[in-house]
Amino acid sequence: MSKVLNEFREFAVKGNVVDLAVGVIIGAAFGRIVESVVSDLFMPMVGAILGGLDFSNYFIGLSSNVTANSLAAAREQGAVFAYGNFLTIVINFLIVAWILFLVVKGINRLRRKAAEQPAPPAAPTKEEVLLTEIRDLLAKKA
Repeated sequence: MSKVLNEFREFAVKGNVVDLAVGVIIGAAFGRIVESVVSDLFMPMVGAILGGLDFSNYFIGLSSNVTANSLAAAREQGAVFAYGNFLTIVINFLIVAWILFLVVKGINRLRRKAAEQPAPPAAPTKEEVLLTEIRDLLAKKA
């Protein structure tokens, strides 16, 4: 049993697993930021440009019981086809995809620049320094 626990511990503390966990947490926080940008900033501007439309409340009631004017109230009355909310989520996805594209593009550009530049010479090892000193001493004696 302890062998399994040791293997699990090795797996759990590997760099890739920790990096993935950090990425998921940051991604979730980033998703909430983008959701706020879309729903609180972007969509109201689009609605204002299109004559005060509020996409979040665009829905079609799927039963005759749905008579509300807001999506939240309509959902309490019955099933609704919330296409405005779907549109907002699609725009949210497109913004996230675009930002990730720009981030990956920037990282790729930096990698290409790093690959084009020659690596600086490595500092000589202790052995190399010692051998150089020995060579210089032998050259002086000759």
